[in-house]
Amino acid sequence: MQARAAEISKVLWQILALNILVAIAKVAWGVVSGSTAMLADGIHSFTDGSGNIVALIAMKAASKPPDEDHPYGHHKYESFASAAIGIMLCLAAWRVVSGSASALMAFAKSGIHPKVEVTATSFAVMIITLGINIFVVWFESRRGKELGSDVLQADAKHTLSDIWVTLGVLVSLVLVKFGVPIADPIVGLFVAFAIVWAALEVFKGAHTTFSDQQRLDPFDVMKKVIAFEGVQGCHNIRSRGTGAIVHMDMSILVDPVITVEKGHAIARDLELWLCGQYEGLADVVIHVEPDDEDQRSRSTF
Repeated sequence: MQARAAEISKVLWQILALNILVAIAKVAWGVVSGSTAMLADGIHSFTDGSGNIVALIAMKAASKPPDEDHPYGHHKYESFASAAIGIMLCLAAWRVVSGSASALMAFAKSGIHPKVEVTATSFAVMIITLGINIFVVWFESRRGKELGSDVLQADAKHTLSDIWVTLGVLVSLVLVKFGVPIADPIVGLFVAFAIVWAALEVFKGAHTTFSDQQRLDPFDVMKKVIAFEGVQGCHNIRSRGTGAIVHMDMSILVDPVITVEKGHAIARDLELWLCGQYEGLADVVIHVEPDDEDQRSRSTF
């Protein structure tokens, strides 16, 4: 487990370095050339690096054991980091929208086109960074499959969105080159929308954790539990946690004539079995109840 975590972290550090390189190149040339779309794309590229940082925090948190103050572990720190990144993304989107809106308003009032310098360097920067992003998606997806890592595969999909944004910026550069400079701030608005969309996805994930939203399908769990030897019914199935670490509790019904020791053995074996059935399920708290009329009325089966 430690070796796998170390390999995943190694990949994330490598991808983080590439994402930062791509983002700096786009932002720097976007400022020099005056291209709002390129600057927006560079800011969007920083979101890929943010995703890497969140994943690294998650790996670090996952390896830290529970303590007296945090009996369920420290996994929610990942969600705090996600929420903070979501706020930064919103601020970045606002900056991009402000720049694009100012350029469009200036054009509407005076007919002055935004001054954008499109050179061979502009296309070179975008094409080279596009190639790096394509490599990142391929490499991270492949390593994610090899290591069985949902984190790496999800992060690869995040970078894939950056590829589509970069293609949009290339289109704007072509239009500007052929005498349509107003295309630059318009594309900038679309890129800002992509940044906001990424922020909403980040907030959605954080909300799922903070609101203790059900992580596992209770009906699927019940079907598995009811088929387990010694279990005659179940109810009150609840699960919560982060995307990587899940905690669950439930009540099961057993034959009322068996011993307490036997009931405990059924619950212990069921917990171990369920943790093997669901990836990321860290523990299950099982309350053993007698299979009588009162408890049966509360059970789904």
